[in-house]
Amino acid sequence: MPPKKIKTFVIDTNVILHDSSCIYHFKDNDIVIPIQVLEELDKFKKGNESLNFHAREFVRILDDLSGDQIFGEGVRLGPERSKIIIKLGQAIHEDLALNFSSSMTDHQILNIAYCLAQESPDRQVILVSKDVNLRMKAKAVGLIAEDYTSDHVKDISELYTGYRVVEDVSEALINQMYKDPYEIAATELKPLKEFLPNEYIIMRNGKKSALACFDPETQKIHRVNKADAYGIVPRNAEQTFALDALMNPQIQLVTITGKAGTGKTLLALAGALANKKDYFQIYMARPIVPLSNKDIGFLPGDIQSKLEPYMQPLYDNLGVIKHKFLESATKQRRIQKLLDEEKLVIAPLSYIRGRSLVDIFFIVDEAQNLTPHEVKTIITRAGENTKLVFTGDIFQIDHPYLNTYSNGLTYLIDKMKGQKIYTHINLEKGERSELADLASTIL
Repeated sequence: MPPKKIKTFVIDTNVILHDSSCIYHFKDNDIVIPIQVLEELDKFKKGNESLNFHAREFVRILDDLSGDQIFGEGVRLGPERSKIIIKLGQAIHEDLALNFSSSMTDHQILNIAYCLAQESPDRQVILVSKDVNLRMKAKAVGLIAEDYTSDHVKDISELYTGYRVVEDVSEALINQMYKDPYEIAATELKPLKEFLPNEYIIMRNGKKSALACFDPETQKIHRVNKADAYGIVPRNAEQTFALDALMNPQIQLVTITGKAGTGKTLLALAGALANKKDYFQIYMARPIVPLSNKDIGFLPGDIQSKLEPYMQPLYDNLGVIKHKFLESATKQRRIQKLLDEEKLVIAPLSYIRGRSLVDIFFIVDEAQNLTPHEVKTIITRAGENTKLVFTGDIFQIDHPYLNTYSNGLTYLIDKMKGQKIYTHINLEKGERSELADLASTIL
């Protein structure tokens, strides 16, 4: 068997800003950090965003490895681990000079990878970048280029949906679900695959059906009732499941996915309002994904004007709930009072960084635009009596360096399934309007 060919991975800046620990995920292969990457990281050191954290953390890691060898032969990250080398800039290779200007940082990084490949034909040089354009340019000049995939979910088609349909259930079992104590032993359904904790079930036999949930503590399947949450009534089985999870005090973490118009955010907000008595504060937040990676500071107006377009969809959902009641109704006045007293807060996600989340019903909207690290950071801030709800559409990504496989919401669903304090529901049927559902499906 021929000896294994050692690989050299050239790392782009966006990989480090996505995961500052990325250098520990390349086994025993060499890692090259172009000097231009350090210059770009320097621009991100200040601030409280996830990008700033990763920039600072990576520079600290390099500082701990510091020594002259890191600019020459390289420094090992541990026994039988990767060797890391910082490469200084060099003149654009003649093969690239015609098409790639040296004035662009991406082209300088590309040039270092190309020169390494030319100097070491016995090695496989791979440029790792989350920038699709840079990967295409690398492939155009014969380089191998890959996305950073260590935190990718491998098979999206197998992603947990949170519920299953069990067909051909006996009429006797379904009838039992409608009689006190409204439950049956899980073993009576004889599932092909064991039920996961808090997994929802549609039981049917062609004539009758029942909605149910598997309780991991009692090992029983109990009936799920259609509930009214602050004037919002679920319109289908999946919405019924989602609202049940949102209002279940035993469930501390809920994820809800679905295309536009399926009711993700509306259900989360309705569930929060219905349970307000159990929490000090309701907090709704969403990540700000600026265009072209520019900070929102470049937008005109004061901070409120800059944030308004990003936050308006959350206020729209709140408006839907308020309009369920007359202006004079107690529930509508209560919503306004919660806003006035800041017991119901709608704000950008960056505003809560550094806070401990205690006694809060916390909703994170558009969570598909978060990285796995950002999701972990939010969850690890959860204190006593806090419920976290993440909503989003994993097929509608606005973040320039995330996709359906690598975003934090997909990662969270894949890693958390089977945990006793976690529930996930994927909403499939659009309920905004027939037109909206048609557009989401076929356009």
